[in-house]
Amino acid sequence: MRQSQLFTKTRREAPSDETAKNAQLLIRAGYINKEMAGVYDYLPLGLKVLENIKQVIREEMNRYGGQEISMTALQDKEIWEKTDRWDDSKVDNWFKTALKNGTEVGLGITHEEPLTRIMTNFISSYRDLPRYAYQFQNKFRNEVRAKSGVMRGREFLMKDMYDFSKNEEEHNKFYDNMRTAYKQVFENVGLSHLTYVTFASGGIFSQFSEEFQTVSDAGEDTIYIDEEKGIAINKEVLTDEIVSQLGLDKSKFIEKKAIESGNIFHLGTKFSEPLGLNYVNEKGEKVPVYMGSYGLGPTRLMGTIVEVLSDEKGIVWPEAVAPFKYQIVEIVSGNPKVKEVAERVYKMLEGEALYDDRDLRAGEKFADADLLGMPYQIIVSEKNVAEGKVELKNRKTGETKLMDEKAIK
Repeated sequence: MRQSQLFTKTRREAPSDETAKNAQLLIRAGYINKEMAGVYDYLPLGLKVLENIKQVIREEMNRYGGQEISMTALQDKEIWEKTDRWDDSKVDNWFKTALKNGTEVGLGITHEEPLTRIMTNFISSYRDLPRYAYQFQNKFRNEVRAKSGVMRGREFLMKDMYDFSKNEEEHNKFYDNMRTAYKQVFENVGLSHLTYVTFASGGIFSQFSEEFQTVSDAGEDTIYIDEEKGIAINKEVLTDEIVSQLGLDKSKFIEKKAIESGNIFHLGTKFSEPLGLNYVNEKGEKVPVYMGSYGLGPTRLMGTIVEVLSDEKGIVWPEAVAPFKYQIVEIVSGNPKVKEVAERVYKMLEGEALYDDRDLRAGEKFADADLLGMPYQIIVSEKNVAEGKVELKNRKTGETKLMDEKAIK
């Protein structure tokens, strides 16, 4: 893509009402546009990042048998009443409205109920199990506070996956696979060194859920980390009994602020029983399906990457999620060979490079390249061209080297 053709532009300052670092940088770089508190548009470069994050997640979900679907955001009041989650006293962050015929509906905050109902059409026998379904979908939550940029939005993209298993043992095997899959996602997006499996309350579903908490001063949670074992406990469940139960040593804990980037839950039969999702087992007995849920937000993950990996110059994208691997910085001069080399490199890297072909001063181009955060910058200048080379700069480390243009790819 040629930067001159992008309708977005970089800006030196973020909106005065935006306090979150992730949103400030993403807005300044032209990745997102703020509509209102907690509501953002994803512009061309931002959408590419989001799609890349989705693909990283998708590959891991598919690896363990996940089947991707797309469900409606409009929610049927009836099924949520059956599970006792429609009342605002039980779930207080609904967006609800009424259709013109008077029917009350909600905008989806999670999808256990509707997917369980879908599965009643397809699961009746032990031969139909296990099944694993997931989706990427915009969710809506009526947050009281929306001050963390894209990490806590009123509308946000979520990957939610659900397993439908014959029993607890079969579910637990898949649950362990999802823990492994999530760890790989964080490895692939460059956050594994700061992300810990964290034990938290399982609420009404089970004793524990497992959160994936990424250490950051921008986090809203406090966790206690056992670095030796690579796990942590959320402050909300920290008791001597739980510490002992998990075989941890409280004296080794390190307290940190962290961002909850994902979570996995045991659901048991909480949803299958009230919604009638049963199957006939090998003995001819009718039993409820055993379930689990697995949440990971691509928009939140995008914000977390920016919060944690950016530096004083701007965003630093990991290669797996960057909109482009390279940014070509053509230093404008009167020498036509500079343009010729830049164009040639751009054609060679078609689809992998953002080409700054704008008629601007070198300083502005370098500042924009650092703000935009592509993993590598290819600098084409009169000096480099005279030596028959181009300069390759690693955005993360700042390391530079002169090389033949054909050796880049």
